[in-house]
Formats: sequence, C-alpha cells, structure tokens
Amino acid sequence: MAVPAKTSSTTAWWLIAPGVIWMTLFLVIPILMIVYVSFWTQTTFKIESTLTLASWQQFFASDTYITSLFTTVRIWLIVLIATLVIGYPTALYVGLFVKNKTLSTILLVICVIPFWTSFLIRVLAWRPMLGKEGAINIILQKFGIISAPIEALLFTELSVIIGMTQIYCVFMVGPIAFMLGRIDPNIIEASRDLGAGFWRIFRKIIFPLSLPGVVVGAIFVSVMVLGEFATASALSGRKVNLLGNIIVTQVGSLKWALASVVGVILTIVMGIVVALFLRIVDLRREL
Repeated sequence: MAVPAKTSSTTAWWLIAPGVIWMTLFLVIPILMIVYVSFWTQTTFKIESTLTLASWQQFFASDTYITSLFTTVRIWLIVLIATLVIGYPTALYVGLFVKNKTLSTILLVICVIPFWTSFLIRVLAWRPMLGKEGAINIILQKFGIISAPIEALLFTELSVIIGMTQIYCVFMVGPIAFMLGRIDPNIIEASRDLGAGFWRIFRKIIFPLSLPGVVVGAIFVSVMVLGEFATASALSGRKVNLLGNIIVTQVGSLKWALASVVGVILTIVMGIVVALFLRIVDLRREL
C-alpha cells in the first residue's frame, strides 16, 4: 500500500525538526548574537547597545589585528599542507597496503591513543622535547648533526606549527584511510594487469577515489587550526598571536564588541575555507 505524499512529507518534517531546532538554538541564534554585539558601542569601562562601526574600524585600522589575521591564515596553510604530507602516506599504508582489517583497525587506534590524554598535556609535552636542553636537541647533538642547540625549536612560530601538526594529523589520516579502504582491490589489480605502474595507478585511480577523504580531513584540520589559541599560547610564549588568542584576550578584558568582531571575521574565514573545499568534491554523492 502506497504511503500518501502528504503523510510522507509530514513525517519527513517531524524527523528533521529536532535537528533544525537544535541548530537554530545553539548555532544560528548565537552567531546572530555575536554579529549584533559586534556593532555595540564599547568604551573603556562599559559597553552599550547603541549600534556603531567603531569596533570594526578599530580592527581594520590596527596593524596588530591585521597581522594576526594573516598569521592565522599562514599557519593554517602550513599545518594543512604538513598534515596532508604526513597523513596521506600513513593513511595509504593503513587503508590500502595493510590487507588484514584487524591490523588496520589496530593501527588506526594507535593513531588515536594520544587523544586519551588531555589536550593541554599533549601540547605542553612538546616543551621538554623542543627546548634548548630538550630531547630533540640532545639527540641531534649526540649524533653530531648539530654543534649547538637549536633555539628556534621552542617559543617560535615553528614550535606552534610542529605542535599543531602532531595534534591534528590524525584528523587527516582517519577520513583518507576510510576512503582508501573502500577502493575495490580488483580495480587496482586490473590496472596492473594492463601494465600500469604504481604512480600511474595512484594518479588515475587511488588519489581521485580518496579525494573525498582528503577534503573531509582538510575541513576537520582547517576548522580546528583556524580556531586555535591554546597551542599558540603554550608553545610560542605568547609571541604568536592568532585570531583565537585575540578573542581570549578581549573577552578577558571585557571588550565584548571587539571580541565579537574578531569572532565574526574568524567565522567568515572558516566559512569561505569550508565552502572552497566543498566545491572540490560533492561529499553527499561521494560518501
């Protein structure tokens, strides 16, 4: 017996209603409130609901804030490339070369093990590794690779990039390994039978089929890196200011309007980045 179209439509609305209500209450309304507060009048000791562009003008007129915006984008690009360069070969091995599914699952779990500890502990653990008398400098000196400690490893932009790459690399590995695991081995075997070498198979088959996983991983990494503030504070000695650090500072100073301006700009940047990635692959069709 066919279900009437009206009944089917009503059922569909009831099914999506909880999600729509949740997203409206905890995503749409808060974002609209942040946009609204960004136009409030901020004085030294108080904030008023009188609408003004003063906070927006203050942001774009400040070299410090503009520099933080470009620093955030630059570090995001570097970390994104670093996680892809490190994560893709790892995912390729786990998802394609490891034939045993149990072993493949174990390897993925090993990648996730660091997340069993606190995020802050994982960040701070890099300090004794990267310091002048840290493990990395000691090992490099012991093997005669360097004659003096490398000071640039800690409390610099490099240390922030190293920490973020290690922390977020697993978010690139997981989606790519998942997509690689879905590739039919018979397709690769047929390509080999037809005389195709590994690099041609990779270029024509493996990478295109794994591209949705790359896009998903890139979105995960991008959203988290663009919103970062803790890693920069802990590993740069507050020498590297990201947009997230400015938001924390302004909120701590009770400058809600300027913090909202930075939040809106950061949200716009994230939205543009995600939209660009979604134009590469139609995830609804591929996944």
